[in-house]
Amino acid sequence: MANVIFYEKPGCASNAKQKALLLASGHEVDARDLLHEAWSVSSLRPFFGAKPVREWFNIASPRVKSGEINPDAVNPQEAIVMMILDPGLIRRPLMRIGDHCESGFDPAAISRWIGLKPDTEAVSDRCAMDAA
Repeated sequence: MANVIFYEKPGCASNAKQKALLLASGHEVDARDLLHEAWSVSSLRPFFGAKPVREWFNIASPRVKSGEINPDAVNPQEAIVMMILDPGLIRRPLMRIGDHCESGFDPAAISRWIGLKPDTEAVSDRCAMDAA
């Protein structure tokens, strides 16, 4: 069992499913509001590890969907500053267990990391509003 600090967008249906799967898998979830967290470069950057900058972004963000922001044309420093100023750009959820941080919800990777019960319904980090 792990104690997962889970940064979410309150009211997000996908984040609700992700939290439910973590809880059903025996983990504790400390849910926090990603949009109102006082992010800094040093607090936000660890969540992205070695992932390409494109994978840091919430592709359902209106600014990304409209083409205002092209994640492929942004360097890591620019991306972090953009996300601090507009947390809606951050790919959700952000999760921390101890010193280990992750962004997005990849069930296979999370299962390897902390364990997940087999789920009959697909749970991912794709926005439920986009899937509809």
